[in-house]
Amino acid sequence: MNTHLRMAAFALGLVAVFGVAVGAGSAVGPVGPALADSSASGHGMAAGGHDEEPAPDGAAHLPAGLMVTEDGYTLSLDDDPLPATAATPVSFRILGPDGHPVTAYDQRHDQDLHLIAVRRDLTGFQHVHPVLGEEGLWRTPLALSPGTWRLFADFVAAADGENRVLGADLAVAGDYVPEPLPAPSTATEVDGYTVTLAGALVPGEESELTLSVSQDGRPVRDLQPYLSAYGHLVVLRDGDLAYLHVHPTGEPGDGTTQPGPDVRFMTTTPSAGTYRLFLDFRHRGVVRTAAFTVVTAEEHTP
Repeated sequence: MNTHLRMAAFALGLVAVFGVAVGAGSAVGPVGPALADSSASGHGMAAGGHDEEPAPDGAAHLPAGLMVTEDGYTLSLDDDPLPATAATPVSFRILGPDGHPVTAYDQRHDQDLHLIAVRRDLTGFQHVHPVLGEEGLWRTPLALSPGTWRLFADFVAAADGENRVLGADLAVAGDYVPEPLPAPSTATEVDGYTVTLAGALVPGEESELTLSVSQDGRPVRDLQPYLSAYGHLVVLRDGDLAYLHVHPTGEPGDGTTQPGPDVRFMTTTPSAGTYRLFLDFRHRGVVRTAAFTVVTAEEHTP
């Protein structure tokens, strides 16, 4: 075989080998971490939500609150860093896809926007409702200690009626001493109330949680509606503070839901791990927050 023929044969061999490699790669799939299953994520405060449309081309959605920008909407904080005080002024805007501040919102649970603030070690939880001023500027005081805080803006822009939760970090100046996560428990105390937790978080499955409120050993049967519900539950994943979609199984005035002592919720946990639960409930005109640490149960096998 002459030199030209030998070179042509070698080139054809390379093409054949490359084609086999491409085919094998396609069969195995891409290398790298997969996104979280969109069926295990969602958006919204603790009283209802909407079913999300499947992502195009099989793309998956991350759990809520992990991104500062989503669908063109951006959570833009005004001041960073801020001082650590009992009432630190915090201001921010929600920027729309056109880059301008959003000024029109649809109310969700009696408010235009819910702001959740929690330090990254999952302490200092606050659920507040800022005041909307001119040019789309939101303002609210927060009790901030030194460290990095995560702020979640939960809102529905009137432009498209979609519920979104955007998250951004806020630096607070001062000496930061992180606190260890409290041990898992099914009972906690807050201001003389005892709140117990029944149910388990099972990764990838819808789970029912029942939180029961008592005072001085007696069940509380006269909880007051707070933001159109007898309780609001926020669930955050330890590590990245993913914000989970949670909703109660009933609401005041539906003819079946009682004002305590039990408040039931449904949620889906996107992954195994440790989660922090924060329950807001109202009794005798005061809103209190009960907190739990929960480790997911083993996944059910079919």
